[in-house]
Amino acid sequence: MRQIVIIHGGDNFETYEEYVSFLKNFKIDSIEYFKGKDWKATLQERLGSGYEVIAPRMPNALNARYAEWKIWFEKLIPFLTDGVILIGHSLGGTFLAKYLSEKKLPVTIAATFLLGAPFDDEGSDESLVDFALPQSLSLFGEQGGKIFVYHSADDPVVDYFQQRKFLKALPHALPITFDGRGHFRQEEFPELIKDIRSIE
Repeated sequence: MRQIVIIHGGDNFETYEEYVSFLKNFKIDSIEYFKGKDWKATLQERLGSGYEVIAPRMPNALNARYAEWKIWFEKLIPFLTDGVILIGHSLGGTFLAKYLSEKKLPVTIAATFLLGAPFDDEGSDESLVDFALPQSLSLFGEQGGKIFVYHSADDPVVDYFQQRKFLKALPHALPITFDGRGHFRQEEFPELIKDIRSIE
């Protein structure tokens, strides 16, 4: 059975005051926001019994800290098996890129998917704080398996040019470009399912 690990996104702030201001000013249009049903919730069902989807809830996603996410992710590592597929959405993709550039996993990675992930904070109102990537992503490139960099041209959260930065740092990565998918919060994601199934 092929393992798939999904690292969700999050927000991070340089100060506690910025975090509280974000909470006060964040606009929610409907109760659907709190249900949080997107492609992550249905991926296991869509892929079927040949896959085991693991989606850990990372600590304090609304005010994330890399050090905390690293501790929590490392509690999962002993349970991973060779051929694992890693998926990082938004800040989760940045987390994977950073972690895999600094640490060698004890298992082989078949593929890594970065979905709408920020490479840096250029052009953004938010800082990556301690999620900032190291100068070199070479270790990630060596151990990340087949690396896919998904981005939608109309992403309102992470600018589209961030994809090009990942591709420059990871010359063997595969760019997958969409239009009209925003920040990949849709309920269905058939292209991702197809690409997962293509991994041998």
